[in-house]
Amino acid sequence: MEGCAISIRIRKNSPSLLPVRDLPVSTLNSQSTIVALASPPGVGAVGLLRISGPDAAKISSSTFQGRKRDRWVARTQHLGRIVDAAGETIDEVLLTWFPGPASFTGEEIVEIACHGGVVVTGRLLNRFLEAGCEPAEPGEFSRRAFENGRLDLTQAEAIMDLISAQTELAARAANEQLSGRLGEAIEAIRKDLIGLTAHLEAYIDFPEEDIDPDSAEALENRGKEILSAIDKLLSTADQGRVLREGLRTVIAGAPNAGKSSLLNLLLGFDRAIVNEQAGTTRDTIEEVINLEGIPIRLIDTAGIRESGEAIESQGIERSREQIARAELVLQIIDGSAPESSARAVEIPEGTRVLRILNKSDLPRHADWEGDEAISISCHAEGAAAEIRKQLHAFLTRKGAVSSTSLAAINARHQHCLLRAKENLERALENLAAHESPEFIALDLRATLDAVGDVVGKTDVEEILGEIFSTFCIGK
Repeated sequence: MEGCAISIRIRKNSPSLLPVRDLPVSTLNSQSTIVALASPPGVGAVGLLRISGPDAAKISSSTFQGRKRDRWVARTQHLGRIVDAAGETIDEVLLTWFPGPASFTGEEIVEIACHGGVVVTGRLLNRFLEAGCEPAEPGEFSRRAFENGRLDLTQAEAIMDLISAQTELAARAANEQLSGRLGEAIEAIRKDLIGLTAHLEAYIDFPEEDIDPDSAEALENRGKEILSAIDKLLSTADQGRVLREGLRTVIAGAPNAGKSSLLNLLLGFDRAIVNEQAGTTRDTIEEVINLEGIPIRLIDTAGIRESGEAIESQGIERSREQIARAELVLQIIDGSAPESSARAVEIPEGTRVLRILNKSDLPRHADWEGDEAISISCHAEGAAAEIRKQLHAFLTRKGAVSSTSLAAINARHQHCLLRAKENLERALENLAAHESPEFIALDLRATLDAVGDVVGKTDVEEILGEIFSTFCIGK
């Protein structure tokens, strides 16, 4: 699928949510039973192996000594032992059986909870491979869940977002997407598009049925409503990127203004060297903090000034590069120095900037009297709590992250929806210009395909079904 990061491979002879033209050429054996370690590798109290496929129970029962397979109770743990080919015990385990299709993958699944550790889990994994399983490829369990209709693409992607979440807010956003909130929004758009496309195509293809074509104004209004829904989702792209990657925040200022002190203050420990000598920081330092659920990627930079020293000049050039790429600049200023000391810091227009007057414990220079920048002393008690509070309020006010709407799209979704928007806008332009309905229908089809790519659905049959069910053609 164009613009989609996940590779979908549909097995031969299995139902597909996507048309053949959208699928890569590689395929999987639909009869394979796969196994993988589902817990992190290494030493731990408990390890977990997952087996999925048509022979999951059969293969597991051939290695399991405990309750017989015909007495297994679904979703109930059974105590027993996994033995090797010679009948020797590998480990005492808890076996849980999940019959399909009511399982994560939609196939029969068996999960083996064992003692953690490299040797034990490795021996168990090899035992199941010997018994007939195949090693699972990365992401294959989630892929099978998608292929079997248990998840859409947005939910499959949300699994990795949840695993890699760095803050509670990011985890909440991933959970909302995993629960289907984003998929539901996409499905609502698809449903409206299918209805609009079906109505227009029915008018084109079945003129003898006396179908009302709708006025151009009515079609345009329906199209604008869909466009508004797409724009609403596109507006969450920045929030999604922030929650997944962190807000790229550069601490910038003149030498000795307190940049490294601010970094240490926000981190809660001494990460950067602080010294009264100007030019101590020569290279960038990057760390991540959790600001009330918002992941912030803090980048401390070298002080910006005119310098003839070669190494310091390289550091200053890197500082300017970081500022140019920043999503937020914390411009820290020595409040006891004249305003001219801050002029060397050039910030691109449109970049979020939070200005901070440091060294409030010293007399304020007259140039800064009445300035509305945040005033702190990095060495004062309570400074950390105050700057974090002010920073969070600033980001909330500037719309970096909203805690009330977390159905945020990722880069792949954004690419698909931008394609959809482009095609829909062209359809509306053609409609306003009274172009042929056939051209408008082609643009609507392209819009529908792009929206369907978000969740992994591009189904021509849905349009035909809508035509026949809505207009009762051929009754």
